[in-house]
Amino acid sequence: MNLKELKELVEFLIEKDIAEFELERGDVKVKIKRAADAPPALLPDSRYIAVQSVPVAGSLASSAGASRIDTAPSSGSPEPAEDLHIVKSPIVGTFYESPSPGSPPFVKVGDTLEVGQVLCIVEAMKLMNEIECDAAGVLVKKLIANGQPIEYGQELFAVRPAR
Repeated sequence: MNLKELKELVEFLIEKDIAEFELERGDVKVKIKRAADAPPALLPDSRYIAVQSVPVAGSLASSAGASRIDTAPSSGSPEPAEDLHIVKSPIVGTFYESPSPGSPPFVKVGDTLEVGQVLCIVEAMKLMNEIECDAAGVLVKKLIANGQPIEYGQELFAVRPAR
C-alpha cells in the first residue's frame, strides 16, 4: 500500500464517517480508529483568534466581565488567515525540516516556493516521505517544530500565494 492509497483510504473513511477500520493485505496491516468527538478542523484556529475581556452592560452584568472572541488577527500574526494557503500533513508521523541531522532545512521563512518543491520529511513506520508544496508563493511561517509528532491533516506551513 503506497502513500496515495493510504491517503485516499483515510479520506474515504472520513467522508463515510467510519470510526474504526482494519485492513490486512499480505504482510501489511492497517488499523485506523477515529475519535468520536468533533474533528479538530471544526474548532477555531487559536493562531488567528485574539481573546479580549469586555465589560457586559445591563442588569445581568457581573463585576468580572465576559469574554468574547475577536476574529481579527493579533498584531503578531503575519497575515490574516484568509490570505494564507496552509500546507497540511497528508500522513501521521514525525516532522523533519531537513534531509538529515545537521543539514540545512529544506525551506526557511521568506523563501519563494514552487509547486512540487520539497518542504519537509515526515517519517512514518521507518519510511521517509517527502512533503511537497501544493501552491506557489512565499513561506510566511512554519507551524510545527522539528522532530515533533504530527497528525493527518495537521497544519505544517503557512504560504502567501503568488499573485
